[in-house]
Amino acid sequence: MVKETGYYDLLGVKPTATTDELKKAYRKLALKYHPDKNPNEGEKFKLISQAYEVLSDAEKRQIYDQGGEQSLKEGGGGGPGGFSSPMDIFDMFFGGGGGRRNRERKGKDVIHQMSVTLKELYNGTVRKLALQKHVICSKCKGVGGKKPPEKCPTCRGSGMQVRIQQLGPGMVSQVQSMCSECRGQGERVSAKDRCKTCDGKKVVRDRKILEVNVDKGMEDGQKIVFNGEGDQEPNIEPGDIVIVLDEQEDPNFRRMSNDLSMRVELSLVEALCGFQRPITTLDDRVIVISSIPGEVIKNEDLKCVLGEGMPTYKNPFEKGRLKILFTIKFPNTVAPEDLALLEQILPARPEIAIPENAEQCSLLKMDPTTRSRRRYSQQGSDDDDPHGRQHVQCQTS
Repeated sequence: MVKETGYYDLLGVKPTATTDELKKAYRKLALKYHPDKNPNEGEKFKLISQAYEVLSDAEKRQIYDQGGEQSLKEGGGGGPGGFSSPMDIFDMFFGGGGGRRNRERKGKDVIHQMSVTLKELYNGTVRKLALQKHVICSKCKGVGGKKPPEKCPTCRGSGMQVRIQQLGPGMVSQVQSMCSECRGQGERVSAKDRCKTCDGKKVVRDRKILEVNVDKGMEDGQKIVFNGEGDQEPNIEPGDIVIVLDEQEDPNFRRMSNDLSMRVELSLVEALCGFQRPITTLDDRVIVISSIPGEVIKNEDLKCVLGEGMPTYKNPFEKGRLKILFTIKFPNTVAPEDLALLEQILPARPEIAIPENAEQCSLLKMDPTTRSRRRYSQQGSDDDDPHGRQHVQCQTS
């Protein structure tokens, strides 16, 4: 039982979430609220990164579960005081620039999330991705005009603007933002000398189509990197375009590492007397599974077919297992005239002694999803039951 669920709520997961579930939740939210995509969601991005930093660390997560955020602050285990930079966490997670010095010499990486089906991950596919990017202006060769740039008079060459905001009587704050005149470069080209193609911006927008090769056996969250395909800027190495795969749920199969799992429902006669079932695989082959004569398949029996799971990444001829969970559908009623025949065929029922003073009771159909929420004036609520019993309503009709 966890004391607080705030961090779990931020990531949209349950307190019982696994490491993989935490990673998947953070990945989607971090891409959605990244400042490059949503400049007004910087605080949300910071909170999401803080929650992931704590919950992805086993020791910090244990401290948080037992004592909440206050325990983290007192123990220095990841509260606001000891929180790492959200951008550093993002870079570590997505394999970004890896350090401030590298980020200054290299442009920003562009992260794209691409939805893929389990079938595409099984068979491999090639997807075309169209995107807009900045490229060096071919007319002025990235100079911006006829003459070299001059220091921006608006920000005085700093690339940043400082705005004073009045908070109250005698209280002000300084808000720093990128200079809109020079776009943070600290220099600009005078209006009369500006290149007519790029309007002095040194770069122009261009449409780029990338062919994304999804190899057999790739996984949810795996990254495909196009080196140097990010936005271009003068005197700066272009960043990368990073494609993050987002696996969509399949109606028939579930993936567990290199294994696939599925459910197969059998009738009672199939479970007792044998069955044959065709299964269409993710590469559109049809395989047939069957039971051995005389074998009885029980409800929730788990069996597997070797070599019919997911292909191994970079070794597609090696495949995992296809796990099959069997569920048995029983008939609702049995005709009275068939009961004697069933008694002869099935194993003999056990002999159970019934006491003479036993009382006869009727069984009613029960709905396990409906639980009584009434509070009893004398007995108290369900939570007050010293034996921890749950009161379940039965259907009377």
